[in-house]
Amino acid sequence: MATVEQTDTIQPLNGRPPYAPGDADGFFAHVGSGGKVEADAWMPDEYRAAVLKFVEMHANSELMGVLPERDWIMRAPNLRRKLALTSKIQDEVGHAQLLYRVAEDLGKPRAQMLADLLEGKTKFHNVFHYPTRSWADIGIIAWLVDAAAIVSQQALRDSSYAPYARTMRKICWEESVHIMHGRDVVLTLMNGTDAQRAMVQEALDRWWGPLMQMHGPPTDPARDKDLHWGIKAKNNEQLRQEFLSIYVPRIRELGLQIPDVALHYDEAEGRWQYTEPDWAELKSVVTGHGPASQERLGFRRDHYADTQWVRDALLGNATAAA
Repeated sequence: MATVEQTDTIQPLNGRPPYAPGDADGFFAHVGSGGKVEADAWMPDEYRAAVLKFVEMHANSELMGVLPERDWIMRAPNLRRKLALTSKIQDEVGHAQLLYRVAEDLGKPRAQMLADLLEGKTKFHNVFHYPTRSWADIGIIAWLVDAAAIVSQQALRDSSYAPYARTMRKICWEESVHIMHGRDVVLTLMNGTDAQRAMVQEALDRWWGPLMQMHGPPTDPARDKDLHWGIKAKNNEQLRQEFLSIYVPRIRELGLQIPDVALHYDEAEGRWQYTEPDWAELKSVVTGHGPASQERLGFRRDHYADTQWVRDALLGNATAAA
């Protein structure tokens, strides 16, 4: 299980940056050497836009990511499972709110971010565009999808945008608990009946493709601005290799078969070899053409409209709305 180190504490705000406002060369030298940027510091527009795009998609993914699991709250096998799943969903919504708050400081209002999400103008991670068909899906999502996510998130705890890095440290702690919850669901089923074990294997077979696509296609590190500017610390293939190194042995340990006959560790290359993921499918899914994309967005749109009166009341617009 990927965990967060005990020494990983939230650091205090940095002092005055070692570059003058408007000095783009000085700014990029600062972040390129591991320096941090606070919300109130000057930053080039291209850096601001890149961080905003990155954080906004992350926030969208946390918000939309609860929907595959939400469908199973009332179908959980017992009260303990129902409470655990409800708690996990509550955490994920909280993560979305934290991340939208980080994004707001970069100049885009939260209402606009939500409007763009609901209109399909912005993206969320591919894995949340797929339906859940059994209780085993809930275990696979919490154990493996969240594990793939935390591999990425741990690499963001040292992001050059300091508010994002601090927020990620809090989120990573809670995601570690989610992975334990998912593994417990999977382990319980794998220690159950033949039918339950088959249900887990069938769920893994369906989710393996989206899991392998989740970190995105390999990129050229020399041309990856998010990497060069320190917004993220690892490239897509590094993240995928880390996920495979940690979780392939753990999946096999439970008696599950990974649905990729080409998957093996190449000692000579020092890396995992695998069947090339379907990148065309990934592009189609994240642009709103996944099997459950419109259903999920439709639910969010309906829910947003139904709760408009709450926002009106809280913002003092109740009279105008009436």
